[in-house]
Amino acid sequence: MEEQGGPRGAGEDDRDAPAAEAGPIRGGWADTGPRLPPVPGAAWAAGRRSALSERFPGERIVVPSGGLKVRSNDFDYAFRPHSAFVHLTAEQGTQAVPDSVLVLEPTGTGHAATLFTRPRSPRDGGPNGAEFHSDRQHGEFWTGRRRTLAETADALGVEAAARDDLERALGGNVPTRVLRGEDAHVDALVPPSPRADAELLSFLSELRLVKDEWEIDQLRAAVDCTVAGFHDVVGELPRATRLARGERWIEGTFNRRARLGGYGLGFETIAAAGAHACVLHWTRNDGPVREGELLLLDAGVEADSFYTGDVTRTLPVGGRFTDVQRRVYDLVFAAQSAGIAALRPGARYGDFHDAAMRVIAEGLDAWGLRPHGSTASTPVSELYRRYTVCGTGHMLGLDCHDCAGARRETYLDGVLEAGHVLTVEPGLYFQPDDLTVPEELRGIGVRIEDDFVVTADGAVCLSSGLPRSADDVEAWMASLR
Repeated sequence: MEEQGGPRGAGEDDRDAPAAEAGPIRGGWADTGPRLPPVPGAAWAAGRRSALSERFPGERIVVPSGGLKVRSNDFDYAFRPHSAFVHLTAEQGTQAVPDSVLVLEPTGTGHAATLFTRPRSPRDGGPNGAEFHSDRQHGEFWTGRRRTLAETADALGVEAAARDDLERALGGNVPTRVLRGEDAHVDALVPPSPRADAELLSFLSELRLVKDEWEIDQLRAAVDCTVAGFHDVVGELPRATRLARGERWIEGTFNRRARLGGYGLGFETIAAAGAHACVLHWTRNDGPVREGELLLLDAGVEADSFYTGDVTRTLPVGGRFTDVQRRVYDLVFAAQSAGIAALRPGARYGDFHDAAMRVIAEGLDAWGLRPHGSTASTPVSELYRRYTVCGTGHMLGLDCHDCAGARRETYLDGVLEAGHVLTVEPGLYFQPDDLTVPEELRGIGVRIEDDFVVTADGAVCLSSGLPRSADDVEAWMASLR
């Protein structure tokens, strides 16, 4: 990695950052400006912008992509635009430009959309003529070629303008709603309107609740790649058991697949072996993977379109469950099966969770397990929370936990519709120091998670390429060793 001492975005010194007019940089560049075809999904994004326009007639709508975030000193995290921005533009992973802003300006008949973005680095002088070679965050010499404004307009099917023109575009006495907290400059330019901005955030989330045909195709591709990553991991389990940080080997195996087949990870990979499986979001992944223990792998590939899979399997590291491991696994499997059976259009969103929890409760009662301190008056919803503290699923899409800004009445208290994509993922987690359970159960954590699209008459499992039952998991693992 080229050393980058000195201020971010500045030249190393006068010798290394010549002026735009200096001979070594100016002149002699080939014309490399092809006309680009529309990106996949651009036509679908146009329809979403139309829905946004209809919802807020006569008002300006401002949706920033967000910008770079510092990882350490002069290094940034990989850029990932805000999901609402992606949904309205169909922007693709490697082409996304930090600090872009989509503006829908009201007209007499609707809205005119303009994407304010950073154009390609100029080579031959001008106000930003030194950017190409001296700007470490945005210069083409440092970070690679961006599209020109004309190429952006061709690719996304929306008028493109320079980010430098944004301040002028946001002027005037026009009622304006902003997706807040993503671009400090935009937030400063437009006075806040808390209620209006909150309504915009809710609508942008609710617009993603029902996926269109193109979105479902993207999710299917992301889940297919995720499934391939799980196959990779099973093949690498013997190697992982020989390493002090075997969880890291598992993590790296899956992450390699994510980068090969998509833009990267939909979320940080959970590779939790042994008692680490009792930690819901274990991402330290610094422990060993031992024969005789379980590995809980919760992972998802994010496609180049930013749609993500989210799948969990709990695997016997040696290839076969012990009797007690199988007993826990079979109960979680039965709970997931009950939740899956409850997926249908018109059902309450909470029905699949309730169905899964009834099975969990009946199973734990049959084992004689009641959390310490529970009484006859303890609410059913809280009775087994010691062993399974979270919900049984969530919406899935551009975010792993998609549509989080939607109003409760449209999501958690709503009903399922054809086009909803969601996970079903019950689990049981017996902490290693929990004296309310028999010693043989302590340190066992099991979760099984699959991704589903609700259809007109039920639901289709997008992750059906992975086995679910204990017998099928063992047979699958044996076939890959």
